[in-house]
Amino acid sequence: MNTAVASAHTVDSLVDRLAQPANARAFGLVLIALAVALALLKPWLPEGLMRLPALLVLPFSDGLNWLFNFIKDDLGFIHVTRAFASGIEWLLDVTGNLLYGKRRWPRLEPIPWTVIAVSAACLGYWLGGWRLALLGGATFVWIALLGQWKWTMETLSVIVVAVPLAVLLGLSLGVAAWKSRRVEAVLNPLLNIAQSLPHFSYMIPVVVFIGVGPKSGAIVTIIFAVPPMIRMTLLGLRKVAPEVVESGEMCGATRWQLLRYVRLPTARTEILVGVNQVIMQSLAMVVLASFIGMPGLGQKLLQLLQSLKIGRSIEIGITIVLLAVMLDRFSKAWAVRQPEHFERGTSWVSRHQVLLVWVVLTAGVFALAQVFPLAAEIGRRQAFTLSKEFDAVVGWMLEFIDPVTLAIRAFLITQVLIPLRDAYLWLPFTSVLMLFAGIGWRVGGWRSAASCFAYVALIALSGWWDRAMITAYMVSFAVFLSALIGLPLGVWAGRKETRAQRVLLACDTMQTFPSFIYLIPVIMLFGVNDVAAIAAVIVFGTVPMTRYTIEGLRGVPENLLEAADMSGASEGQKLWRVSLPMAVPTIMVGLNQTVMFSLFMVIIAAFIGTQDLGQEMQRALSSTDVGKGLVLGLCVAFMGLMVDHLIGKWGAERSRLLGITS
Repeated sequence: MNTAVASAHTVDSLVDRLAQPANARAFGLVLIALAVALALLKPWLPEGLMRLPALLVLPFSDGLNWLFNFIKDDLGFIHVTRAFASGIEWLLDVTGNLLYGKRRWPRLEPIPWTVIAVSAACLGYWLGGWRLALLGGATFVWIALLGQWKWTMETLSVIVVAVPLAVLLGLSLGVAAWKSRRVEAVLNPLLNIAQSLPHFSYMIPVVVFIGVGPKSGAIVTIIFAVPPMIRMTLLGLRKVAPEVVESGEMCGATRWQLLRYVRLPTARTEILVGVNQVIMQSLAMVVLASFIGMPGLGQKLLQLLQSLKIGRSIEIGITIVLLAVMLDRFSKAWAVRQPEHFERGTSWVSRHQVLLVWVVLTAGVFALAQVFPLAAEIGRRQAFTLSKEFDAVVGWMLEFIDPVTLAIRAFLITQVLIPLRDAYLWLPFTSVLMLFAGIGWRVGGWRSAASCFAYVALIALSGWWDRAMITAYMVSFAVFLSALIGLPLGVWAGRKETRAQRVLLACDTMQTFPSFIYLIPVIMLFGVNDVAAIAAVIVFGTVPMTRYTIEGLRGVPENLLEAADMSGASEGQKLWRVSLPMAVPTIMVGLNQTVMFSLFMVIIAAFIGTQDLGQEMQRALSSTDVGKGLVLGLCVAFMGLMVDHLIGKWGAERSRLLGITS
């Protein structure tokens, strides 16, 4: 009897657990149905349900401006920031003097380009062999021969200062978050928002507190690059095995010694991956910091794109790409390179062969530079240029494909983009609120519904609803096309290991490119309009979609594939019934990354004439309106955070059902 009661109780509990999600899904459908009803009944809705009344729009920007002015002037924080900026400026004077001859302290002649090229080649060899040596040396030879040395050194002089400071700050905050749950609880939401804010949102406060120029570019680069370093430090310290720590404690190590000599060295790989992310984030921001007066490659590229000089733009673009690939490959090689150990008694010369070769080669090329001026510096008059050849090739290509691109542009603008934009703008804001609340409820219950409702409501309360809808239409259309391209490409590549490796290599390379680079080919093909902006977003967003599709298919357990083979499944059946269902959680991570990449790229693409939040953000930057810039940036961040929340919740539940995670 007791057994029967227990069984009945178990069954009842199971029924309750199964019924709860069903009820949650049902209520989510009610909210979605309400959203549809509000859209269909729009002609009869009162004005207050279609657009938030102006009286209810909260003056967020005024409040933020007041807060910033209070901090800046009343609390005198501007004196602190200016003092910090002066220190950064001093460091930039030193690196600028050494790299391109800024004529400041220590008032030395700039390092000859041949010395830097040889040093890069030797460093590449030490990190990863001849291939990296060739990449490092050839990059700087290209820069010198094309007459781009000064611009490149202006860019690198900022990176050389910003990266160590960002790494040090990120490492310190990561250790603090690891040691204190309270610090982590404070940092986590700040990091989530920081990594969802577009680049321009970082620039506006820096311009208000610091001004414009190289020091502002360096400071905004440091701020932008810190978050990934914090996260990777925290991840690395948490992965340290307890056995390793116990060994250190048994040796009598203090807490500081455990951190310095046990935990941090054990977390070396994750920390160096964080350094790689800092370097790439720094290069991306330094290029974009041309909008706030940062000289260098970014400023030159911006000027050339504005004047539509495609050949010269391609030259600068190649240089930025080479730098990005070199810095990425070097830092990744450093992350995987293990310390080299020698037998006792090995001579100093044997242990430092690469260092000795570098010293000899450096001394040789330095002496050569004293005799032959071209070995020290190649001016614009002595430099080569391929701009005419690039212009000729581009002109020849456009002659053949221009009719096609014109037809595509006309079709997309008139038949797709304008109707889609009008449809998004036509929707009542209440309908969008209910729609995402319903989706949130179906995905994660009432908490997710409340989060989604809050994100959408805050955008409406900001007063930038229409601009946000234009951004949403561009992003959603670009993400749809990115998935339409990236998913089949990833499936095709993921079904064969050799193809997967080649496509992943291409994805890795493309992900190193600063986002500004993607504007060059689309402007060349489509001119300056929404089609060009969306094309840039598609190219930028297709990369993570392709990459994560491949990784998801490669991560399917072999025993499942073998079981499918033993049951007589065809290749198509294995793909649709085993591989793709198991890869869906990873593919959704790729979709999430595609959305985030697309949001960032749409804001940057405002440079070529869109009418979304990005255009208003650039206006806020030009007028140094901190409140407006931050509100616009937060609107973008809320979109990204909402999508991240929904995809993350759905992916976690899917993984649980598949037995991938507990």
